[in-house]
Amino acid sequence: MPVEITWWGHATCTVTDSDVRVLTDPLFARRLAHLRRRRGAVPPPGARRADVVLVSHLHADHLHVPSLARLEPGTRLLVPRGAPRQVPGLRRLSHLRVDEVAPGDERRVGDLLIRVVPAWHDGRRLPVGPHRSPALGFVVEGSARTYFAGDTGLFDDMAKEVGPVDVALLPVGGWGPYLGEGHLDAGRAAQALARLAPRSAVPVHYGTYWPIGMDAVRPHEFHAPGAEFVRLAAEFAPGVDVHRLEHGESVRLEVAR
Repeated sequence: MPVEITWWGHATCTVTDSDVRVLTDPLFARRLAHLRRRRGAVPPPGARRADVVLVSHLHADHLHVPSLARLEPGTRLLVPRGAPRQVPGLRRLSHLRVDEVAPGDERRVGDLLIRVVPAWHDGRRLPVGPHRSPALGFVVEGSARTYFAGDTGLFDDMAKEVGPVDVALLPVGGWGPYLGEGHLDAGRAAQALARLAPRSAVPVHYGTYWPIGMDAVRPHEFHAPGAEFVRLAAEFAPGVDVHRLEHGESVRLEVAR
């Protein structure tokens, strides 16, 4: 059975495997604080339908409470441990089944096994503050093993912690002209690809949101990361098939183990 990946923009993807719909870091906003969606339409209502939703960390462009509020009643939501305490809005989403997880945890959803793996990224909700939740990645195991990295930088044990995967959804950019620690740009993402050695990869987390009023500031940082990742992946990991999707576009991947 093939796995189907749909990229809705930023870190929001639908992974359909074994008749189970998995939604990652849903962000259905046209505008978020100082950010404006500059490419791709806001995902349609059908994008909100999922059997399980994965939230990688507490930053507002990944844990977006208004977007989560639009999910169908009864949707299962996996969030970093401690998230409801740090994000009070989560506690008001009584129509969702919220499950707190940390690296090493596993959850069954239908015929899928979801493994929670670490990420190297700041897990705080706010830029400063004493409270932290772990930043997470997820490996969705069904007919394929699909790694959703969330937001992460390169770290020494990445391949060991993630384990063997068939498909990697890797961040290759961001929402501003500069990336800080704990992020992958196109070059570091290509290096991650070489370490992970999946069969296929899809670049995400680029070319969607950009700060209002900064359209003329280093515009190549907005437009270029996807194509740059394709180029560098061919150099660092030539055996990996890279699928650069447009917003709302899907790819079906046959995985033979």
